[in-house]
Amino acid sequence: RRQRLQREQPGGSSAALRAEAGWLQFQLGISRHGLYPRSSAATLTAAPALADYSQDEKALLGACDCSQVVKPSGVHLKLVLRFQDFGKAMFKPMRQKREEETPEDFFYFVDFQRHNAEIAAFHLDRILDFRRVPPTVGRLVNVTRDILEVTKNEVLQSVFFVSPASNVCFFAKCPYMCKTEYAVCGSPHLLEGSLSAFLPSLSLAPRLSIPNPWIRSYSFHGKEEWEVNPHYCNTVREIYPYSSSNRLLNIVDMAIFDFLIGNMDRHHYEMFTKFGDDGFLLHLDNARGFGRHSHDEISILAPLSQCCVIKRTTLLKLQLLAEPEYQLSDMMRESLLQDPLAPVLTEPHLLALDRRLQLVLGTVGKCIDTLGEATVVANDTRQPQSPAGHRARLGS
Repeated sequence: RRQRLQREQPGGSSAALRAEAGWLQFQLGISRHGLYPRSSAATLTAAPALADYSQDEKALLGACDCSQVVKPSGVHLKLVLRFQDFGKAMFKPMRQKREEETPEDFFYFVDFQRHNAEIAAFHLDRILDFRRVPPTVGRLVNVTRDILEVTKNEVLQSVFFVSPASNVCFFAKCPYMCKTEYAVCGSPHLLEGSLSAFLPSLSLAPRLSIPNPWIRSYSFHGKEEWEVNPHYCNTVREIYPYSSSNRLLNIVDMAIFDFLIGNMDRHHYEMFTKFGDDGFLLHLDNARGFGRHSHDEISILAPLSQCCVIKRTTLLKLQLLAEPEYQLSDMMRESLLQDPLAPVLTEPHLLALDRRLQLVLGTVGKCIDTLGEATVVANDTRQPQSPAGHRARLGS
């Protein structure tokens, strides 16, 4: 697979794809147990100098439809960063300050995308030992020097302007969203953002995108079945693969993760085809998390509360993070201090994690009281395997 990766890069050479390239180490380290090994630091802090940027492909191709309530990436501008060693990362610029909460009247599908939410979600995912969020780090870039002056993309060059406040700004080029009110601006040149590692290309590591059984209604009216039917999980359990694999347990993991960060926007999930039906779910696109620290959206926990199942390993981790010496907010606070944009979260958001963790454990407790621990807690602990028995990787 290393040779295939090299062939796919323009001007690829063995020197350019040295083993120490962080993006290559990350992609080759993906296994059926997670996106990176438990022992890996999995950060992007040592990424090389930026070489080129290109605008989000969907925005450039005009994939914006104003007849839809949900506005695509034309509003939520993203950039693809290209490094000197041919690695790539997704850059999401700051759209909302840390101390600002999402307005109460905002629907989840028109909420801002927050760069610090992407960063914090990666750290939380790692603390929970899910390892399903690509490595993400904060960056402060000079939009003039690091984007405008180095990009060769004429369309991207054309959307730069100077605001009335003398700040350098740019926006997505798209038939519907070509408006300066959707722009992101430096101060006057410097702009915060999150930098997320790219997954291997689909040709190397095919992925499935699957609708979430607990998908929300993306309209101002109407509800999905799970929102009105408390026995909805019985229907899901009859559908393959939720009927015979650990997919449902992975959905519950994802729901717990989303509840902790306050993300209501998990309409689809992705997974690598190589690892089969029991493969882990990728926790991608977390920028709509950490919007309101003062509100706990209990409906996000519907997969847990309706199905009343949870992995034993997940429950043990949650119980540990509820102990005073390993309190989740303390673990997150310490972990986030490593990021270049620290502090990433405000104190109210950190404390909300502890409160939400107790709500998750309370939900599990109610399920156990009703159905018994043997029914609710799924024993997913594995017996030790031989060294060759668990080495399945994307590149093997």
